[in-house]
Amino acid sequence: RWLRQHECVEKLNMHAILSASAGQEQLLIELLVSHAKIPILIGELISAEIWKYKIFPVLCRLEDFKPRSTFPIYVVLRHEASIINLLETVFFYKEICESAEDSILDLIDYCHRKLTLLAAHSANGQTVTPAELRHEDLASLSSMQAVLLPPQELQKQAETMEFEISLKALSVLRFITDQVESLPLSALTRMLNTHNLPCLLVELVEHCPWSCWEAGKLKKFENGMWHVVPPEDQVKMTKLDGQVWLALLNLLLSPECQRKYHFDGFNKSQLLKLRAFLTDILIDQLPNLVEMQRFLSHLAVTEPAPPKKDLVLEQVPVVWDHILKKNARKWEAIAKHQVKHVFSPTEEELKLQAHRWAQTYSLDMMEALAPDKPRCRVCGVEAAKRCSRCRNEWYCTRACQVQHWQKHKAACNLMA
Repeated sequence: RWLRQHECVEKLNMHAILSASAGQEQLLIELLVSHAKIPILIGELISAEIWKYKIFPVLCRLEDFKPRSTFPIYVVLRHEASIINLLETVFFYKEICESAEDSILDLIDYCHRKLTLLAAHSANGQTVTPAELRHEDLASLSSMQAVLLPPQELQKQAETMEFEISLKALSVLRFITDQVESLPLSALTRMLNTHNLPCLLVELVEHCPWSCWEAGKLKKFENGMWHVVPPEDQVKMTKLDGQVWLALLNLLLSPECQRKYHFDGFNKSQLLKLRAFLTDILIDQLPNLVEMQRFLSHLAVTEPAPPKKDLVLEQVPVVWDHILKKNARKWEAIAKHQVKHVFSPTEEELKLQAHRWAQTYSLDMMEALAPDKPRCRVCGVEAAKRCSRCRNEWYCTRACQVQHWQKHKAACNLMA
């Protein structure tokens, strides 16, 4: 039953991307709103996150767990990435944000957890390197090689996948801040005071986790890949840079946010760090930052009044706490139950799952989603030949296909 739900999420995700690229996403938006699916998706997202933090590490520690295939585990790990990608696509629309209702608080908390992890790793110099992403090939829709990976290697993949999930959470948070005027009062309080998101965003501006230097070359992460940036483009703002600055503009320049945010000594000193980054080149690329520059100049010479404490009943998120309390001290038992009933399928069940997975990703849809032409699995050059049995891997020549056969054989037999 869960696998069918996952297939629906995957298909919905791909349909959303294709509809958005064609400018025809309005019907999908109306369906998600009218059927109240956004709170359900947020609940699923947090459930998948908790599974990854609480159950997955236990699975990897079990000495007697030696599955025939780790493919079913990979599908569960992928579930979180699929949902956050779908939310990133649709949260651009005001009606989607409003339809989240009280669950918007849970989504704000989720984004805060992801961005805190991203900022902490980058501050400690733990940047996901380009080589790691290429090696793991996480962005590939054809990563059926996951069926061959031991649980420990899959755990390493999951940690690397967390990087891309966190970047998508940044986009979702920026879309939420676009709607500060229509958000519930508790959502603003949670973003500004409970989590102090403006200071967290300053950390991201300072450390910029989506760029790194390697062998004297600047590389930036865009569209799911690391790219070498030519010298003339090194000062060019990326989409991720823009998301951070737009979120800061929304949170700092809104009158309601200014009224509720506490500009104490620490917060003020953190925000004033932004002035060093507001160069003429940056402002030319995002002219709205002129207003930010003026605001910071004014903040530097004034002492804003502390926010008035409103006597209101504050709503709190419930999904994360509910799941943790309900399953406290049961994680190992749940993991052992899932090993027995979910992650140890027979060969026939595994073939059926792989067949359904292949049907979920129709070749036409995969090729429509791919930003570049297919590349040879072995040498990486542009490829025109595809495995005739599973039609899942690409090669430039028969020699490369023969060379890769021993690694591809198990997955091919499963898919064919």
